Amino acid sequence: MKRVLVLMGGWSAEREVSLVSGRAVAAGLREHGYAVTEHDLKRDGLGALMAALRPAPEVVFNALHGRFGEDGTVQGFLELLGVPYTHSGVLASALAMHKPTAKRLFAAAGLRCPEGNVLTPDELDRGDPRPRPFVVKPSNEGSSVGVRIVRAGDNLPPGSSLWPGTSELLVEQYIPGRELTVAVMDGRALAVTELRPKSGFYDYEAKYTGGRTDHIIPASLPAPVAEAALEMARAAHEALGCRGVSRADLRYDDSVGGTEGLYLLEVNTQPGMTPLSLVPEQAAHVGIAFPDLVARMVESARCDA
Repeated sequence: MKRVLVLMGGWSAEREVSLVSGRAVAAGLREHGYAVTEHDLKRDGLGALMAALRPAPEVVFNALHGRFGEDGTVQGFLELLGVPYTHSGVLASALAMHKPTAKRLFAAAGLRCPEGNVLTPDELDRGDPRPRPFVVKPSNEGSSVGVRIVRAGDNLPPGSSLWPGTSELLVEQYIPGRELTVAVMDGRALAVTELRPKSGFYDYEAKYTGGRTDHIIPASLPAPVAEAALEMARAAHEALGCRGVSRADLRYDDSVGGTEGLYLLEVNTQPGMTPLSLVPEQAAHVGIAFPDLVARMVESARCDA
């Protein structure tokens, strides 16, 4: 019976989501027959984590989200210990988490992304860096934490109050139209889901509050657009050097003909595994039950070094 440590919690803005993901993963793995230990990682808990790693588990299922768990930090720690872990390795995790760097790699791979520039909150206070509407987001957060759409007529408070503790922001052109997402597993794009929030945009609350967003799977798209979205997600996964499971978020401006309105926003190397999460939903759509999904992720875990 393979011993698996499920690492969850952490101290990022996504802590609560990570706890829900981790508990769901642990239940799925136990259903599949693994010997599972759960560990809630706290900022001051390195000693507790070291104790949880003795005796060493055969695999760590990394269910952490956000900074420190998703940006290569924990991955590097597990590499030093030689413990195989799920999801992407150190480099791919760090590249994907820093959105401006990821965008440069996507551009080099020929993938269409919204135009954007990087600035500090103080620089944003000096005036609009681009025509409205535009999107402002922290350079290294996930789950739409801190994302704001600035539209004509909006009053924008000082950047330091909107993004406390953030030194770098990514400002992008706003792409109107439809919100799409594609999961990639072991290099295979699974499906295209359209996300239709019932109010506002697909922010943190819309992602993690039941009934706030309709998930349309498969998305009702022209066949060439759906195929292009699948390929864009697969190519982005490859451009970053991801392994295991990732999820690409896209926008589709359907007022533009053909596939020209399709834009890649970002790639999440630690997608959620909660009851409302998109990767389990897409896996189920292609016939992979949740316990089988997490078992596959455990069986493909490794160290990169």
